[in-house]
Amino acid sequence: MTGSRRGFVWKIWLGLGGVALAEYVWIAADFLRPRARARASNGAIVVAGPVERFEPGSVTAFPAGKFYLVRLEDGGFIALYRECTHLGCTVPWLDDEGRFVCPCHASAYDIRGNVLNPPAPRALDLFPVRIENGIVKVDTRRAVKRQTFEAAQVTYA
Repeated sequence: MTGSRRGFVWKIWLGLGGVALAEYVWIAADFLRPRARARASNGAIVVAGPVERFEPGSVTAFPAGKFYLVRLEDGGFIALYRECTHLGCTVPWLDDEGRFVCPCHASAYDIRGNVLNPPAPRALDLFPVRIENGIVKVDTRRAVKRQTFEAAQVTYA
């Protein structure tokens, strides 16, 4: 009877060990799998405001739309998605440094979203901007992936 009890306890321990191992594998796989990137809360057309509201050379955050509206020195507009192209961290604009800096891995971007400091592999994504009757509108339904800044990406009033 002692032998069968010992065998039974041994089988219980093996079963619990198997469950623990399966749980560990599940957690490790979940950690290593790339996460799905949600794009700006299902997207919408965000009315940013009148053109005059934005000074040349300014960066204005729109937390609800998950983007920054940049008015370049020449008066053009671009809307940069605030997600780092490296691992998806939220990238803040540092006004005193004049650049975007990722707090996770120190990637840095200029005011146009170009990579200044890797490990980011490419420029920040864009949202399409349009200006209707002097009002700036940003379409956050789809982000446009890009490698670098191009003049054609700027919208002028």
